[in-house]
Amino acid sequence: MRIQLSSHFTYRKLVRFTLPTIAMMLFTSLYSIVDGIFVSNFAGKTALAAVNLIWPVVMGLSSVGFMLGTGGSAIVAKTLGEGKHKLAQEYFSLILFAALGAGLGLSTLGFVLTPQIAQLLGATGQLLSDTILYGRILFLGLTAYMLQVAFQSFFVAAEKPDLNLKITLAAGLTNMVLDGVFVGLFHWGLAGAGAATILGQ
Repeated sequence: MRIQLSSHFTYRKLVRFTLPTIAMMLFTSLYSIVDGIFVSNFAGKTALAAVNLIWPVVMGLSSVGFMLGTGGSAIVAKTLGEGKHKLAQEYFSLILFAALGAGLGLSTLGFVLTPQIAQLLGATGQLLSDTILYGRILFLGLTAYMLQVAFQSFFVAAEKPDLNLKITLAAGLTNMVLDGVFVGLFHWGLAGAGAATILGQ
């Protein structure tokens, strides 16, 4: 039975409504773990260090998508609750274009500055090369990831947390399967792990 935001929320309804979102957040956090497992087993410890070095930077920048999605969905939901449907659509479009613009800007900036970021983080030699390779691939997919996380909040505002979870599961499973193919089967190393991540996103 579908739960509407206008419903009276009992403790049980609240748990049922939020559980898919909690599961989605936990599953999203597995991205780096899955990459780490395949990279450590098939590409070595230096490659794994590169993943652990640059991943927090990319995720930190992607938090702009979380911010726009969380704040934007609250504004859109409030406006819909007031019966101002056209205004809510305008807010949604504005937030979507803001997320797209921020994603493209941060993606481009991150891609260009990956060597400097890696050096600031202390990477040298092979670790520097690996960090630049993996980081630049992740930055290519940053816009898609920012839109993905922004839409996660909007799915909840649209009273479809289950659909949100299904899409996140599909993205995560795509990442896992492609990690197995690209890194485990084809032995593409860090490039394969990065490609699997952004294709999942």
